Amino acid sequence: MSRPIWKGSISFGLVYIPVTLYSAEKPTELHFHLLDSRNNARIRYERVNEITGKEVPWNEIVKGYEFEDGNFVILEEDEFEKNAIEHAKTVEIEDFIDQKLLDCVYFEKPYYLVPTKEGEKGYVLLRETLKRTKKVGISKVMIKTRQYLSVLMPYKNSLILDLIRFSEEVRSPEEFDIPKNDFKYYKISNKEIEMT
Repeated sequence: MSRPIWKGSISFGLVYIPVTLYSAEKPTELHFHLLDSRNNARIRYERVNEITGKEVPWNEIVKGYEFEDGNFVILEEDEFEKNAIEHAKTVEIEDFIDQKLLDCVYFEKPYYLVPTKEGEKGYVLLRETLKRTKKVGISKVMIKTRQYLSVLMPYKNSLILDLIRFSEEVRSPEEFDIPKNDFKYYKISNKEIEMT
């Protein structure tokens, strides 16, 4: 079993369901290391200052947002931590919508929500209500130091929390040269469609 990402709760209105968040992904990719062909030593990446050419220690590195060419707003770690603490470890359901209104192109990364013993009744009640009404919960969740838009939905006997993309993050099919005409234009017969 995978390690939990965090223990927290599902929250909406006055409802509080204690849960544990686990990744639903099981990576199967091969990972390769870059090696020096002469002695098979691993190649390391260094944090180098682009002006001085010298390596920068971790304690001297800060995060900055470039708002104009060469001008940065520097953010301190405690600012990230404060934001993370305010929203930490809670799946905050903002609204419920019909499941069919959410297109699969928005789905990004799934997680399982597993109830604690105290949260089992509320968990099952929410899961069954979502199944019967064919609704999903649009929610916010903080994972590590970033807040995500997410959807909470039933899947078999579980609740899945899937991170979703905002509409501005998804390219429109109109950007591509995709055939727009129907099958009759291409002289595709009904028999050909049935065979596929």
